[in-house]
Amino acid sequence: MIELRGERVTVRPLRPEEIDRVMEDAVPAWVAWGSDPQEARRKTRDRLERSGELTERGLDLGIEVDGRLVGDVQARIDALPKGAFELGIGLFDERDRRQGLGREAIGLVITHLFDSLGARRVQLSTDVANVGMRRVAERLGFVHEGDLRAFWPEDDGDHDYAMYAMTRADYERSTRGEDHDGGHDLEADVHPDRRKEVRTWT
Repeated sequence: MIELRGERVTVRPLRPEEIDRVMEDAVPAWVAWGSDPQEARRKTRDRLERSGELTERGLDLGIEVDGRLVGDVQARIDALPKGAFELGIGLFDERDRRQGLGREAIGLVITHLFDSLGARRVQLSTDVANVGMRRVAERLGFVHEGDLRAFWPEDDGDHDYAMYAMTRADYERSTRGEDHDGGHDLEADVHPDRRKEVRTWT
């Protein structure tokens, strides 16, 4: 069984009684992609019931702090080349955000992907307005590769998403404590009225 322990966070398989809580957060993302709500619930439950296994879709895990399930993290592999993973993360409650918990969880998962699962590349995308998540990505050593225009549908229109990635070479440099050159002025990218906290994809 996978159990990744950090200073405050434990990343581990979801338990059966926790699946409904995760689905509350995950199903809307499937619907945003155009899935029927019932089909979205079925797909999500099927995926989460295999939490902790590296399946044909990827790896799904829960984020625990002080015995509480505070969120979930995914490393998807479907529709990607061998050795490439795409991360998604969500923290359920506002009180658990901006505490460094997501950053610690992502760091644990990145280490597992590169050291244990042979990752060549790990990527993530998030709304260009999500300055908090973008800072987490860059502080962990991800490089901003560009923006996906009109990527995510929302009630107020299509949102651009920023794409970040870490290659094995980037990871090895970061473990040696070397800097990377992927940083830039995030504040310059985001209009003030769009600075908000939003979830990365699920």
